[in-house]
Amino acid sequence: MTEFGKVAVLLGGQSAEREISLQSGKAVLSALLNSGVDAEAVDVDNSVCEKLAGFDRAFIALHGRGGEDGAIQGLLETVQMPYTGTGVTGSAIAMDKLLTKQIWKAAGLPTPDYEIVTSESQCQSVVKQMGMPLMLKPVLEGSSIGISKIEEADQVATAWQAASACHSQVIAEAFVKGGEYTAAILDDRVLPMIKLETPHVFYDYAAKYASNDTAYICPCGLDQDTEAQLANMMLKAFTAVHGQGWGRVDFMLDDDGQAWLIEVNTVPGMTDHSLVPMAAKQAGISFDQLVLEILKGTL
Repeated sequence: MTEFGKVAVLLGGQSAEREISLQSGKAVLSALLNSGVDAEAVDVDNSVCEKLAGFDRAFIALHGRGGEDGAIQGLLETVQMPYTGTGVTGSAIAMDKLLTKQIWKAAGLPTPDYEIVTSESQCQSVVKQMGMPLMLKPVLEGSSIGISKIEEADQVATAWQAASACHSQVIAEAFVKGGEYTAAILDDRVLPMIKLETPHVFYDYAAKYASNDTAYICPCGLDQDTEAQLANMMLKAFTAVHGQGWGRVDFMLDDDGQAWLIEVNTVPGMTDHSLVPMAAKQAGISFDQLVLEILKGTL
């Protein structure tokens, strides 16, 4: 393990996903130490440059803005420190749901129709135009923060307030009725897909991190040929936004069997509720092995 040198596990940060990042980082640090890697946790703040002195490489366990959007990647490029996962360009693209969808559409990949929304009154108009149910999303947040499913006209105001409070562009996205799936990617390989089932209105923040009634079905129940075809699509979706190393692509499968790409996560969660470790386990990869495999991408 000496080839890795001293590893900084970047965690915490200042985004809305700080608490999840602390959990992810703690799990990653434990795995690295278990494997004999010289690693320490670094809580990212405005003094991160000073904190990085003496480290040889970084394992990024930051979620959301500042950690998953190319900002920390750019800083690490500047100080010439190798780091895990996607680079500056891919991180910036994947964090931006609007830009991601625009690239997918240009590449001929299926993603639900959308409209940019700039005010509550416009949101009312878009709901009438696109119909309900409808998803309202801030463009620059992860973990379903600020996302609402609009099923009734009287929900528009509350949904708009939740999305606009995130201080980013907002999009209305056509709702896809069907199964919700995720595809974890590790070194150009799609791991066994997971189907998500929740009694919540959708797979929201609570369903992801707090609920014990979310079902994670892996193997996902799709036949081998269908899953292989979908895996090919997920790799195309990931590389289209310049994803590298590891990540996750979320998609819906409608009642006609058509897949609809929803978003890309370039630094997915690594908590006990997280999806990439679940998929890796199904593929025979332990959590410690998964963390080491991700870190090897920095060599």
